[in-house]
Parts: sequence; C-alpha cells; structure tokens
Amino acid sequence: MPANSQAHPLQEPGTSSRFIPPCVLVIFGATGDLTARKLFPALYNLARDGQLPAQFAVVGFARREKTHDAFREEMREGVAKFSRTKPIDETVWAHFKEQIFYHRAEFHEEAGYQALQTFMQELDGRLGTKGNRMFYLATQPSFFTMICEHLYKANCLYNETKVQEMWSRVIIEKPFGHDLTSAHDLQSELLKFLKENQIYRIDHYLGKETVQNIMIFRFANALFESVWNNRYIDHVQISVAEDLGIGTRGAFFEEAGILRDIMQNHMMQLLSLTAMEPPVNLTANAIRDEKVKILEALQPPKMDELDAFAVRGQYGPGYIGGESVPGYRQEEKVSPQSNVETYACFKVLIDNWRWAGVPFYIRSGKRLAKRVSEIAVIFKEPPHVLFQRGEKSPPNTLALRIQPDEGISLKINCKIPGPTSPIQPVKMDFRYGAYFGQSPPEAYERLILDAILGDSTLFAREDEVFSSWEFFTPVLEVWHNQKAANFPNYSSGTWGPKEADALLKRDGRAWRLL
Repeated sequence: MPANSQAHPLQEPGTSSRFIPPCVLVIFGATGDLTARKLFPALYNLARDGQLPAQFAVVGFARREKTHDAFREEMREGVAKFSRTKPIDETVWAHFKEQIFYHRAEFHEEAGYQALQTFMQELDGRLGTKGNRMFYLATQPSFFTMICEHLYKANCLYNETKVQEMWSRVIIEKPFGHDLTSAHDLQSELLKFLKENQIYRIDHYLGKETVQNIMIFRFANALFESVWNNRYIDHVQISVAEDLGIGTRGAFFEEAGILRDIMQNHMMQLLSLTAMEPPVNLTANAIRDEKVKILEALQPPKMDELDAFAVRGQYGPGYIGGESVPGYRQEEKVSPQSNVETYACFKVLIDNWRWAGVPFYIRSGKRLAKRVSEIAVIFKEPPHVLFQRGEKSPPNTLALRIQPDEGISLKINCKIPGPTSPIQPVKMDFRYGAYFGQSPPEAYERLILDAILGDSTLFAREDEVFSSWEFFTPVLEVWHNQKAANFPNYSSGTWGPKEADALLKRDGRAWRLL
C-alpha cells in the first residue's frame, strides 16, 4: 500500500487499514541527550504498543567508539528513566534490543557513510527492511547539509518518483535556519539532495494530543465552531511557560534566544491551528495550506512602534520551588552583558474576515513561575442589563491545556444556591488521563510513526517556515541592534517583566493566571 494512503491521525479508528512499512531508522547524533530522553523511549513505547513494523531496525550514528551491546545498555537506561510507561516490560525489551545497532563514524568522513550503506544493506537481508530508510538528524543545524550530501553520495537517499518500491526520508530537528535568509539558504541546499516531500521538519508540539485535538474540537463540534470568530471572541492568549532555566545550553541559547527557540516554531504552530479555516479535506497539504494562509495574514508589527506590539525580557536571580537560582547572565557559557531575550510576548493581529479586530497575545519565557502551556479563548461579555446590581461577571473562557495534565476546561457563570442571586464562575474540566484511564502517547511517538507512514500532516512545510520567519526576522534585527536598557527585567519565579502586563493593560485586558 502506498505511504500516502495510510490512516490519517485525525480520522476515526478503523476508518482505513494501517500498514506500517518496514524500514531502517538511522539517528545521527545518537549519543546526544535527545536520543536517550525522547527518541528511544518513544521507539520502545511504539514497540510495546505494537506500532513498529516487525521488519525494523534502528541504528545510532555518532562519533564515539561503542559496541552494539554498550549502546543498547545506554538506551535501556534512558528508557527506564524517561519512558512514560514503567517499569520496562522485559519481554518487549528482549525483542526490541535485537533491533538496535550502533555505527561509529565522523559526520564529515565519506567512508563512514559508505560503511553505513553496506551495513544497512546487510540489515535489509537479515531483517527484511526492504531498503526503506528514515534518517533522523538529531544534530546541530550546521551539520544538516553535510549529512544529507554524504548520504546522497553514498546512495542512501533516492528519488521516490524513480524508486517506487523503496523510500528514503529525513527528519530534521528545529531550528530550520536562524532567520528568513538562512532558512531559504538551507532549503536550497537540501533540495540539491532531497525533494520537499522527503523532508520532515519536526516540531514536537504538533505531536501532543491536545494540539492534535484542536481541529477535532473546532470542526467536529458545531457548538464551538459557530462562535469561533470575531463576533463572539474578545481575544486569545497562547502561553508556553517554563520554570527551568537554560541549564547547560548557554552557548546555544546565546545564539537562539526565546524567539528562535520557541516562538518562531512552537507558538506559530499553535496560533495557526487555532485560527485556521476548515480544510477541504484531511490530507497533509490541505491542512497545511490553511495554516499558511493564517501566517501570511499576520499583520507585521511596525518597527517604529515595536514596543506597542512586543516585549522582551531576561530573567535575573530569584527563587523556583523555594530554591535560589541564578540569573541568565550568571549561567554557564553566557556573556555577563548578554542582550539575549529569555522572555517575549507579542500582540498579534490577523488580517482576515474571521479574526479582524481580535488580538492574539502570545508569550513564552524561561524561569517563570511554573511550567505550563495552554491556549485560552476569552469570549466577549454579554450585555449586563439583567445583572447590573453587582460587578460584571468574568467572561466565559475556554482553555486547552497542552502541558502538563493535557485537557480542556470551560469556565461559565452560574448562580450560587440561595435566595439571593450572586453569580460565580464555575469550571467544567476534562483531563485525558482521568477520562481515558491512561496517559496519552508522548509527542515523539506519534511523529516518528507518522514519518514512517509517510504522513506529513504534523510536520512543517517549507512555506510555513518561511512565513513564520518573515514575521519575526525584522523584530530579531531590531532587538539585535538595539541593546535592551533594563536587562535583567524580571526575577526568576515570576511571570515575566512588568512591561508584558502593561501591553495588555493598554487594551483593558490582563494575562490569565496559569
């Protein structure tokens, strides 16, 4: 069965057959943190749930000397520590570990790729993987083009239109470029060795159950889709808050900042899914077409009025969970005079029929009061003609919690029992874990499986990436050239700089308490 005929992740179970094709998955940068913390726990849980093909192998590609058994033991430790299911099912692991291999080579050495090709051909014969290839680039972006070029020269990549019986795909971790120009340059380089439909730009937020459920929630429930517009919605708040600092990622974060690390990718995906029009069908391109339309409709902030639309911040020393933590400038490999933002918020306007006049407030930051990500839709207040004796009641609010405790809540107003008529907001809550009796799959489980199936719905297309960079690149240039006068401007353990509160206060609004 061709890859593009697989069951779509948003379809009802059982609406189409689901053949998972055999393949070899090669992970570049296999000794890195991502592999042990996320990728192998995801692969183990897929194996545990019967979602990996029987004819499957995963090969770790890295520079360090290591035996197959040593690599297997390291990955077992990662699974034991980070898997969503505990303890390890020894029967599942006994079979799964026989599909794990290690290949030592330098990223720049051509001979290492030729040896990899020979080894994968041996696995084809031994395990029946039929020449299908998935390459996961869990490396620094500077290696993306180099790795793809060497894979191409070693005949590990092939044109899917010419080789119908086999496929080869590449999963690329963010960031895809560091501004609009570099994203275009990277795409041009990759297209020398790959076609666009072979490139899977992964954004783990799109693999989260609540994010996938946004479309179901909107388009399968007339109750909500009928009010999903500027007639009934006052504004939308999208928050991605982390209580952690940058840890050992100082060198990376000095080049990235929160705009490149979180907002250009994760937050734009959340915004476009929340605001998009109904797609004509559930194919990958139909869905991504609608997301791109939203990104292209974003009203660019005026650079001479940037402070009216955007706020940047950097955390100073403070307290998290009662413990003292250092400020960003005291972190390892961070300049004592760093101008890098660890917090950013924007007022985003969408110039289209549905959302005209409805601001989307987006914010993300490090070392905030707690770790939480959510999309909150705040509805307009009804006329208070009937209830003018007291204060105005709070607006109805629909909150889609992405992490932790994935779920949906709706705040409505009710009368308190008794002879008087005071109004009090009450919350109707739904939690995935509580309702279904099990924790939802981790994001990487869904995304790796979809890539094997050839379903690119939950992966970013090139024009999505370009449109997002087009919005943020002018802001990055202004912030780079204009040193912040007041960094650090918020204490660790708080909800960000006071200027972020003022941004909403000017509009008569306030950030939700998370």
